[in-house]
Amino acid sequence: MEDDTRIAEALTEALQRFGHDVDWVGSGAEALKAAQSTEFVLLDLGLPDLDGQEVCRRVRETSAVPIIAVTARSEELDRVLLLQTGADDYLVKPYSMRELLARMEAVARRVNASAPAQAPGGAGGAAELCLYGPLSVDIRTRQVEMDGAPVHLTRREFDLLAALLTDAGAVHAREDLINEVWDPNWHGSTRTLDVHIGSLRSKLGSRKWIHSVRGVGFRLVLPDLQ
Repeated sequence: MEDDTRIAEALTEALQRFGHDVDWVGSGAEALKAAQSTEFVLLDLGLPDLDGQEVCRRVRETSAVPIIAVTARSEELDRVLLLQTGADDYLVKPYSMRELLARMEAVARRVNASAPAQAPGGAGGAAELCLYGPLSVDIRTRQVEMDGAPVHLTRREFDLLAALLTDAGAVHAREDLINEVWDPNWHGSTRTLDVHIGSLRSKLGSRKWIHSVRGVGFRLVLPDLQ
């Protein structure tokens, strides 16, 4: 999704040389339609009709397709907001084809690793439904409910919650969470984790769900919300 024809044609040709089928669109409206039938999205933020961040938000409302934002915006706040909106990664222009391909492979690995295994016959195992007080998390369908009401999380927020749930009550080190939810080779700001923790607390309805352990990390607790 790139509005500069020269850049789009060069990128399309390069990706095709590496075996990728490419469908290039040049506007936000076209991007929203194309995202529903593709396996990966490279999203330029400077689209003529819709800001790329808004496109990312709308795509993420209906699809879990991997998204890498390609942007000239290098400020930390822009990157943090983009990740919070639902992008899986970002790449600041100018970039090399080698780096783009490496990031695509890394995102694909994370997506595949987070896909839950199914029992024979397609039925999910009992461990795929996690109940923790009023919180219900279905790992297989990636659906979250609080007191029976749906909680809408981004891909990264869900992965973070699932990681905390693997040993609820235990402290999960910041580095371990970044390695598990992002990537062991993540070179972005560690503030990204804090932003996602803050957003997750807000969507769960209380800061009390996730405790900070100074200098160590975070733990999921069952709060007294009375």
